[in-house]
Amino acid sequence: MVIYMADYAKNDMITVTIEDMGTDGEGIGKLDGFTFFIKDAVIGDVVEAKVMKAKKNYAYARLMRVITPSKERVEPVCAYHKQCGGCQIQALDYKAQLAFKENKVRNHLLRIGGFSAELLDNVMEPIVGMENPYHYRNKAQFPVGTDKEGNLITGFYAGRTHDIIANTDCALGVAENQPILETVLAYMRENQVSAYDEKTGQGLVRHILIRKGFTSGEIMVCLIVNGNTLPAEDRLVETLKSMEGVTSIYINTNTENTNVIMGRKNRVLWGESTISDVIHPRTIEEIESGKDALADQDREGITFAISPLSFYQVNPVQTEKLYSLALEYAGLTGEETVWDLYCGIGTISLFMAQRAKQVYGVEIVEQAILDARENAKRNHIENASFYVGKAEEVLPHLYETEHIFADVICVDPPRKGCDEACLETMVKMAPKRIVYVSCDSATLARDLKYLCANGYELKRVRPVDQFGHTVHTEVCVKLCRKISL
Repeated sequence: MVIYMADYAKNDMITVTIEDMGTDGEGIGKLDGFTFFIKDAVIGDVVEAKVMKAKKNYAYARLMRVITPSKERVEPVCAYHKQCGGCQIQALDYKAQLAFKENKVRNHLLRIGGFSAELLDNVMEPIVGMENPYHYRNKAQFPVGTDKEGNLITGFYAGRTHDIIANTDCALGVAENQPILETVLAYMRENQVSAYDEKTGQGLVRHILIRKGFTSGEIMVCLIVNGNTLPAEDRLVETLKSMEGVTSIYINTNTENTNVIMGRKNRVLWGESTISDVIHPRTIEEIESGKDALADQDREGITFAISPLSFYQVNPVQTEKLYSLALEYAGLTGEETVWDLYCGIGTISLFMAQRAKQVYGVEIVEQAILDARENAKRNHIENASFYVGKAEEVLPHLYETEHIFADVICVDPPRKGCDEACLETMVKMAPKRIVYVSCDSATLARDLKYLCANGYELKRVRPVDQFGHTVHTEVCVKLCRKISL
């Protein structure tokens, strides 16, 4: 059967109904077998759009106006949601956002993982959403620059660019961000402190990093600078340290011509070298209640010290839910040996250590392992040991030299997923259960396909909305080793 493809070209105007959404949150519509990808359009919209780039059988188009809004379209809280690259789907009703993310995970498992629809019907559990998906981020990094008139500004980069959208009041960030940012900008203006210019490599202040411990209320302010000092540092310190919650003020030096935000050198200007936060385990009933309130503070939790360079999940409310799911999926009785790969500063490791016989964490970043060991000491946890190196090198060495095995392996890799050698090592170690925590369902599906082709069965899958109003989601997965008959 021959399908007629219409001939569309750049600048053509079209009217189309949005039938689906892509993995990046773009609306998808079709005319005469021709597919259009339209940013900021949501399922159910009838829109007018302008073709920007046309290929043989698909095109990218710019939303010009919504002719008939979808019943799932809402008015975004943030006025800059279209320009800013942060909240791709803020115009979509939150329940519809959760359905979109659940469907995204399922489709990746179907198409990339090769799992059957029948199996996924049995193993997939409802996504864990938020009661209030705003102001959840405990960390934000704001680039500093100038507008067209030369005025100092800070905010966020526009999508796929390094053009700064001036905004000190992000709807996803904590309320304390705005007065801190405005204080820093006022200090810069009063003391003629320049903003860094990526094109010339000149200027001083590159970014402002703000971190908050949700349980402690402690706030860290860190200025990333193209140098080692700031003019009139004492004036900035005096103003910032008087602000409620601020307990730590830093300078981070980054003199490299790079897009990497943080440099390696930190200096405390005032206060503590770290801030703290606590993660408490939750019951499955608490997770499914839909409530956002952090777990009962009288309940025993794990305290973490957070420095400017520490990796720590940005949404503490959902992190408690995510890690509690991982703990549930691990099925620990107190007799197991657990390996936590890509362990970072030991967040999951120390969570697991509360119910395991012994936990071993592996991470290639040396500073993260030093932090993990300190966090174990801080929490008086003696059954957790941490190793620097690649999991595919550390595990076989300890297995061969010290006969250390694994009942349970937990992995929480970066967005690119697990290294193939790491997957091979996991299969050789043959743990009874594998708990996979993922921030990218596409690479998750790829890795699960390998593991399930090499002796494991998919038992439970549950997305967790760690990043409301964005297209990203976390997923927690339980795999069990097949029993040979």
